[in-house]
Amino acid sequence: MSQNILSIDQGTTSTRAIIFNSEGKVLSKASKNLKQIYPRPGWVEQDPIEIINSVKFLSKEAIRKSKLDIEEITSIGIANQRETTIIWDKNSGKPVYNAIVWQDNRTSDLCIDLFQRGLSDDIKKITGLVVDPYFSSTKIRWILNNIPDGQKRAENDELLFGTVDSWIIWNFSSKKNHFIDATNASRTMLMNIHDLQWDDYLLKKFNIPINILPEIKPSIGDFGLTSKNIFPKEIPITGVAGDQSASLYGQACFEKGQIKCTYGTGAFLMINSGSRIISNNPGGLLRTLAYNYFSSKNYALEGSILSSGSTMSWLRDNLGIISNLDISSDISKSLDSLKELYFVPSFAGLGAPHWNTNAKAVISGMSFSTNSDHIIRAALESTAYQVKDIVESLDISIKRSITSIRVDGGQTSNDFLMQFQADILRIPVEVSENIESTALGVAFMSGIGSKIWNTENQLLSIYEHSKIYEPKMNKSEVEILYSGWLDAINKLNN
Repeated sequence: MSQNILSIDQGTTSTRAIIFNSEGKVLSKASKNLKQIYPRPGWVEQDPIEIINSVKFLSKEAIRKSKLDIEEITSIGIANQRETTIIWDKNSGKPVYNAIVWQDNRTSDLCIDLFQRGLSDDIKKITGLVVDPYFSSTKIRWILNNIPDGQKRAENDELLFGTVDSWIIWNFSSKKNHFIDATNASRTMLMNIHDLQWDDYLLKKFNIPINILPEIKPSIGDFGLTSKNIFPKEIPITGVAGDQSASLYGQACFEKGQIKCTYGTGAFLMINSGSRIISNNPGGLLRTLAYNYFSSKNYALEGSILSSGSTMSWLRDNLGIISNLDISSDISKSLDSLKELYFVPSFAGLGAPHWNTNAKAVISGMSFSTNSDHIIRAALESTAYQVKDIVESLDISIKRSITSIRVDGGQTSNDFLMQFQADILRIPVEVSENIESTALGVAFMSGIGSKIWNTENQLLSIYEHSKIYEPKMNKSEVEILYSGWLDAINKLNN
């Protein structure tokens, strides 16, 4: 009987379910876009019921399309949008509030309060994170503050918290298993990154009862069985990770110093820093858990870009200046260098290395000759510039220059963006053969957990790149363009 993995990739704008075989090949896939809810400026929510219903439906659809018997599904892997926060009633299973998405910045005032209380240094030391609305802890606090009797219900053991992986596992196990993987827990701003446990000191400071938190589990391991209410047989869940950790694993970045960048709703660059946390980190990057299993821990430095693909979607959906994002590459290649036109897409603030929650999106350097095509190109270029900001910070933190980068995600099909990225970084950009690296990564984890594969060396033979973009732009032009970008950022920050 063949061995196959159901890989669930629950992202910010869509849910995908993909069936991989034991050779890492895609047998089938199913996907569905998700509704984003914007109650107020800066607020971003989703319906947790829509999320779990999409996961259930697409999982069954992917299995149906694969034409496999259910007995041929060996295990399940789950990757998910990370910091997004869900709290639900323990007995009814109903969410008490919409999921507050990682992009949401409604908790800016709570973060300011943390700074004023002198907690930012403690939080950075304990969690590896900077104080920012991006992470889950202040979102939890906001929900408990804003639903009727929230704190009382939490203390009375009536509520449960989870990131999206926890929500899926709990529903798939018929309300039995309340787990979270360690990579997702590392993004809550409540987990001690050193011992991978909930931190009592931080729980007290946030006044969050530990009983609402899920049990922290290794990324590769036993997350329990699915209920027969979900599938005709019980299927073990053996791999779970936040989407960026899953992508790192799917890019076969198993060795210290290997780097990947994922271009999705946001863009996320991560370097495997090995078994030790990099203590010297002057570049404003996040120290986070890459993945772990058994007694093994791999850490990472990460730079998070909050608006990337979402910027292009905004041009399409809000401004209507482009009907199909696929044509943005050809439009951009038809234009000369923009020189003075810069689009800083800080719709949800600025992420690494700037960490400016209050920044607003701007387009600078416009003239009467500026048209919609110029804005489209500037939007694409903005992602490449933001990645360069992170790479520059990474050079400082690891005290050596980056020589190449592996990339994945939907925007890697954009030929203009990938070439401009290579040009502005002045290093080769290696595009993954499988743009679904996140789903592949968690399939790898699940396959290791279910003994389809025994070692990471077996996975190396599966990873492939499709194309390498070599830098073509001369150094002086890069310096001029990047200097203009930094000027635009400085004006925004000031």
